[in-house]
Amino acid sequence: MRVQSRPFARYGSALHLALPEPLRAGERLALEVSYCTGSGPGVCWLTPEQTAGKQKPYMYTQGQAVLNRSFFPGFDTPAVKSTYSATIKVPEGFTAMMSATTWEKQEKDNTFIFKMSQPIPSYLIALVIGDIVSAEVGPRSRVWAEPCLIEAAKKEYDGVIEEFLVVGEKLFGPYVWGRYDILFMPPSFPFGGMENPCITFVTPCLLAGDRSLVDVIIHEISHSWFGNLVTNANWGEFWLNEGFTMYAQRRISTVVYGAAYTCLEAATGRALLRQHMDNTGEDHPLNKLRVKIEPGVDPDDTYNETPYEKGYCFVSYLANLVGDQSKFDTFLQAYVNQFKFQSIMADDALNFFLEYFPELKKKGVDSIPGFEFDRWLNTPGWPPYLPDLSPGDVLMKPAEDLAELWAASSLDMEAVKAVDISAWKTYQLVHFLDKVLQKSPLPDGNVDQLSKRYPKISQAQNAELRLRWCQIILKNNHEAEYGKVRDFLHSQGKQKYTLPLYRSMWSGSESAQVLAMETFSATAPQLHVNVQNYIKKILGLKPASS
Repeated sequence: MRVQSRPFARYGSALHLALPEPLRAGERLALEVSYCTGSGPGVCWLTPEQTAGKQKPYMYTQGQAVLNRSFFPGFDTPAVKSTYSATIKVPEGFTAMMSATTWEKQEKDNTFIFKMSQPIPSYLIALVIGDIVSAEVGPRSRVWAEPCLIEAAKKEYDGVIEEFLVVGEKLFGPYVWGRYDILFMPPSFPFGGMENPCITFVTPCLLAGDRSLVDVIIHEISHSWFGNLVTNANWGEFWLNEGFTMYAQRRISTVVYGAAYTCLEAATGRALLRQHMDNTGEDHPLNKLRVKIEPGVDPDDTYNETPYEKGYCFVSYLANLVGDQSKFDTFLQAYVNQFKFQSIMADDALNFFLEYFPELKKKGVDSIPGFEFDRWLNTPGWPPYLPDLSPGDVLMKPAEDLAELWAASSLDMEAVKAVDISAWKTYQLVHFLDKVLQKSPLPDGNVDQLSKRYPKISQAQNAELRLRWCQIILKNNHEAEYGKVRDFLHSQGKQKYTLPLYRSMWSGSESAQVLAMETFSATAPQLHVNVQNYIKKILGLKPASS
């Protein structure tokens, strides 16, 4: 057998095997590849200062989209699914965990043995090694975290995950992965969550202390059916993973929290899509659902809001065509059952939809002028159909009216005091703060008054609220609370929160720019290298060589 490695792209090289004779169809081939790996984009090595405990180093892998090729040789495409097993030996005092259905530990030499018995795409194979412990939070769920975070994690998620899983099973069919555990990553983890089967990796920012962000995990749970079980066959049709998952997330949320709250959350998502399309231009080719990924292009470079929120709009449009929520829920169960453990293209999903509803196929719903399925997939720009979010008005209107009061040149404190926000949940508060931010800078003194009036916001531990409060502080150049911006950036390194604040600081006053440089200088060692480089770009500094 001849083995040849050829250049492939900046994120990997192809391994070509020339077999001595052709294989017959169905014939099995056992192939052993000896290799070693160290540094690479998919294998992240953290120093102790990048962890929560600050005592021991930590290592984790991040496979999506095509980074696991730096972890192990394999078919690194979502079109191929396989089972896997692994034997991991780690130093004393460390624990290994993987996205596997079974695991066991051999005490004598601190070796961990893992087996994933269900076929999964390569990007969902994940490994973490660190000083981590676990606590039970449900009949099939544990939380995993560094010892200093485990009590907070248990308190936040005890009983919560099972409630979401049960609703998901009622809507979409059996949960096939056995356990659903959550691993709270070190603060330097740059992502919100990664839906590795059996053990979702999440940011510790979800530990708000009051369960106000627990619903964020519904998105990762929804991937158990859409993405992990039924998978996009290539990254150009990423909306099949994320559009269906956003729809599933909002179906679970509607059952648990009601239509008004879910519509409010969806309105926040729509605003992010609007912002993204305004920034890039609607006609940008990446604002299509079916993206053309040229050879040599890293699929991660195509990542944006479009597959999530425009994808959600397309799935909502399909539900609207059916016109009956329970019938569409039943269709989604049939869709999952039809394609489980497979990788599919948009045409597979849409053809199945038309076959499942022959009366719609007969009507030619795939070619209604302006709403053609082909247009949905291949035309960039704003979705031709938007789901009705008016049930959210009952929550949005009070938030908008309150923001108007705070933006007034003459502050009417009697009117402000008449509005009780004590029962407002996260997304209603987020909507209020987004409107305040849009109206900023506020008249002199109003931000100080706002801060004192709502300690629930200005002293929140909820990361979504902290982000927006920090943005308001910067937009209003409210130097008295610059310490809150500094503290938030010291406490976590999530890309979604960190980069907007550095952009705000750098486009702000001279004192805000000084704050940016001082904060980055102090926190750079605890940040993921990619986040470090993004910040350096914002601040006009030279990026680290990769």
